[in-house]
Formats: sequence, C-alpha cells, structure tokens
Amino acid sequence: MAFSWEQAFSKVREFPLAGGADGPVPLQVDTIPRLKRFLDWVQIRQCLLRPYFEQPDYPLVESRELLPSFEADPFEYTNLPGFSMVALARPLSYFSEVFQFDILHDLLGDAELGLENACPLERAVQVRNRQACLNRLPKRCHEAFRKEFLRKDLTALEHYPDILPFLLQMDRAHVLAKDRGGGFHLAGVYASLPSDLDTEIKRFGIRIGKFGVGDNARYERNRLFVYQFLMELYGFPIVSERRTSSALFSRRLQRMGEDFMVRVLGQSDRTITTLYSHPLSRRYPRVEKTALVQVDSEQKDALRKLAQGRYFVDRARRVVILRVTYRQHKYNRDNVRQDRALSVVRQEVIHPLSGRVNASVNIIKDASNMFLRLNDIARGEYNGRIVYKRNEVVENTDTHEKRLKFLYAWLSKHQRRIISYSGEFYANVTKVLDTYLRNADNYELFNTMHDLYQEVWAKYSYIQQARKVQALEDLSRRAHKGGRLGHLEALEQANALLNDLKYEIVNYFAELVENVIALGENMLQDAYLIRTYIRRRDEELTPYGREVRRHYGRLVAQLDEFKAIRKTRAESGDKQQEHAV
Repeated sequence: MAFSWEQAFSKVREFPLAGGADGPVPLQVDTIPRLKRFLDWVQIRQCLLRPYFEQPDYPLVESRELLPSFEADPFEYTNLPGFSMVALARPLSYFSEVFQFDILHDLLGDAELGLENACPLERAVQVRNRQACLNRLPKRCHEAFRKEFLRKDLTALEHYPDILPFLLQMDRAHVLAKDRGGGFHLAGVYASLPSDLDTEIKRFGIRIGKFGVGDNARYERNRLFVYQFLMELYGFPIVSERRTSSALFSRRLQRMGEDFMVRVLGQSDRTITTLYSHPLSRRYPRVEKTALVQVDSEQKDALRKLAQGRYFVDRARRVVILRVTYRQHKYNRDNVRQDRALSVVRQEVIHPLSGRVNASVNIIKDASNMFLRLNDIARGEYNGRIVYKRNEVVENTDTHEKRLKFLYAWLSKHQRRIISYSGEFYANVTKVLDTYLRNADNYELFNTMHDLYQEVWAKYSYIQQARKVQALEDLSRRAHKGGRLGHLEALEQANALLNDLKYEIVNYFAELVENVIALGENMLQDAYLIRTYIRRRDEELTPYGREVRRHYGRLVAQLDEFKAIRKTRAESGDKQQEHAV
C-alpha cells in the first residue's frame, strides 16, 4: 500500500488535519455541512482506514450490502470501532433537551492562550470536563486520557481527532453543539438517544393503512413489514439498539425542525451511516453510508477509471472508500414495489489523500455484475457468504441446498430491481433460473428438499407476476415504452395481461391481486373514458368507440374474476384458521 492511515486526507485543504509545528490549527466550524465534511475526514481515517491498515483480516464490505433492502448482519466484529453521535446546530439547553447526556462546557477565555495561561475558572471547567469523560471511560484508558488532555481543551473541535479514540471506548453517543462563539465543539458524552419504538411503529403502520386500532390479527400480519419499512427509511435493517435508537432519534429531530446530524458506525456492518437535515429533504433526513468496499474484479471499466485517478486505498485488493446517498420513497400500497423505502440516488468514490470525489463510477448498481453473480450461484461457482432468512449464515455454493438458499437470498435482495430493470436483463435472469430450477436431472434431488425448492419458486413466481402488474401500472396511466397509448390500446393490452395473470395465480399473492384490482378499477373510473364511450348510446359511437366499450366490458368481467379469486382465497384461509383452532 502506498500510504499509511495517518497520511489519509493529508491533502484536504479545507481542514489541515496534520496541524503545524505548534499543534492543530484552531477550527471555527459553524454549519452542519462543514461539520459533516470535517467529521468525514476524521472518522473515515480513524474508524475505517486505521483498522483496515492495522488488521490484515479486516472484513471489507461487499458492494451489494449497500444496496437496499439492507440485510441483517451475520457477525459482530467486537475488535472493530463503533460509535454513535448527534450534532445540533445550536447551543444546548441542558434541562430542556429531549435526551440524557453528560454535559461538557466550552472554555470561557481565549483558546489561543492555552490552559497554562487560563484563569482559575477556566481551569476548573477543564477539570470538570476531564472528570466527566473519565467517569465514562474504562479504567484501562484513564492514564492515557489524562496524559493526552492535561494541557488540551478536550471540547475544542481541532482536538476532536485526539479524543475520538477515547470516545470509541464508550458504548453511548457523544454530542456536538455550538458554543457561545457560534462554532461547534464537543458538548457532551455518554448520551442515550431515545427511541419510542412501539409508538413509532404503531403510528406509522396506522398512517400507511397497514394497522387498524385494536385489530390484533392485522397487526400480527403486518408488523414485521411496517417495522422493516420504517427502519429502512432511515438506512438500516432491523438491527442493534445503537442503530435503531439513532434512526428513530433522527426521525424525532426531523419532526422538531432541528438542524442536525446523527451518525453511527456499527461494529457488525462496518459502515458509517449519516442522517442529517437537508433543505431538499423536508419529510425525512437525508441518508448516507460510507464504507471500505472491494470493487468486483469483473468491473474492468470502473477499475481502469479508479486506477487512473489513484482512488484505491489498496490497489492489489481493489479497495476504495465508497459513499452512497439514498432517496426515501413514500409508501404506496398500489405500487407493486410497495416495500421500496430507499433507492440509491448517488454513489461517490472518495480519494484517500485529497478527499476529492468521483461520482461517475457505477459500483453498486451494475446490472451486468448482478447477473454474473446469479450465474455463478446457479453453477455452484460462487464463493461468498449470505444470511438466509435473517438467522443462518451460508458459506459458498458447493451443494444444491446451499445454492437454493443463495438463490432465495439473491432473489429477496434484488426483487424490486428485477421487477423494474429492462426486459433484456430480466430475460437473462429467467434464462439462468429456468435452466437451473427446471433441470430434469435435478428433480429427484430437489424433491428431497421440497420446502426449500418451493420457497425459491415462490420468490421467482412473485417476481414474474409483479413484472406484469408493473406493466399494468403503466397501462393504467396509458404509458408504454416512453410513449402514450390511446384508450383502446391501453384496454386491449390490460386485458391481455390480466388473461395471462389468471393462469399464474396458482402461486397466489394477496398483495398482487389487490394491486391488480386497484389498478383495474382506476382504469375503469377514467372520467373521459366513461363520458366519451361508456355513457353514449350505441348509435352515437364510431366503430373505434364500440371497440373501446367492448374491451371496457371485458376488463370489468376480468376484474370480477379476480375479485372472485380473492374471495375464495379469503374464505379458504378462514376455514384453515378455524381448523387450526
């Protein structure tokens, strides 16, 4: 490797991290965006690059782990750093704050004079600050801490790189806020970020129509979906308390109208997740993730561009610093991809010395790379690790059972991308899946693992049906391949789609049937269509108009068939429940 972690971001001009002969240059950072940039350099250097350089077996993040929906963490790396942090762009009001923490005070005098020349009151403040930190640090850290901060103002932002290793030893959050001069300083330690998880889940579930007050069966049926969707809006799967509380606290600060930043690094995900207020994100805080990622060896074009710009942290292992920004999506029950809470809006590779970014390299949304990985899984040639159904870690694909588990996880992970990607990509996916799952030579073997095989088929069938339902979404808006359809063409194609779907309902998915009915009803309720073609007498219609009316009637009949299917399935489910009781 061409440099050490101490040299990282040494060429960042905005913040001279290396300092001069007399130590760090005093910093005056007065906005969240500037604070975020400063903390980016410090925290990436000490919390990602330092452990990577110091630990030969550092577990790099796979690029797919940064693609929503996020997966549960298979391991906890207790030897890696982890932290949580909140920054508020205002001075703190200790009694009035909505969370608990140990307060630290900024010094009263001129910081440039140093503590040796400080007045007794200032020295007393510094002693109190030191003691507040010592009270929360493990005893093994006390001697080093006293030595480091005997003559330093530990609250000053320029000394944040020095105190960060000690903050990483605390299992609760640290707090940054503005001092009396208007700049940020370390304002508190050992903060507990409140997360009223029960109330938030229930309130959110009721708002999106998944829960009903007092409806226990509906709550039981949809609770996990609501929980998962809510957490993903803030950049996490259902995970540790540290990340859950950080996510929900950022939700609370956003509703309060605060100018803020919440940041968390999990020891299991090895990813710095940042949630912060942004003028273009009024409803939700903006979500970013930063991690050390290994670029796939098949991405030749990306590797060439990164090498030319010297963006690699480790050229031999193809390691880069990748930052991904996400966009939140409002829940829409009529959208076939209703589980989509986040999507990638921007990905940036960060230069390890200058900090400049390259946003033109596509690392995590590479469809060809996704397809190659699927092909390797189906052939049994993929060496990697996945978490099957949130609780079983599966290594490599050397048996058919492992291949099926990998396929289940791969289809679950990329479900909404397969639904929405191009027809060419989908055709390649179906070719690989059909070749493997329909291979007559494997039938006898698949029969020995019937339940697992059917789970994979159910995922595959859902995607097949969902693509048709998504096409129906477009037809309900009379949109097709970037153009605009007439009413007759839209009705004709909708009827053809519904006719195909009826024969695929062998694998019944209640939410897809609900989507079909809702989209079909939307087409039938088109005011222009009803006024121009349906309410007119036959003799007033042209041949085109009579065709429109005929297909309209056909659509009514097909929707009635889907409603009958829904009713039959609901009655069948009720009988099964009665039998179970």
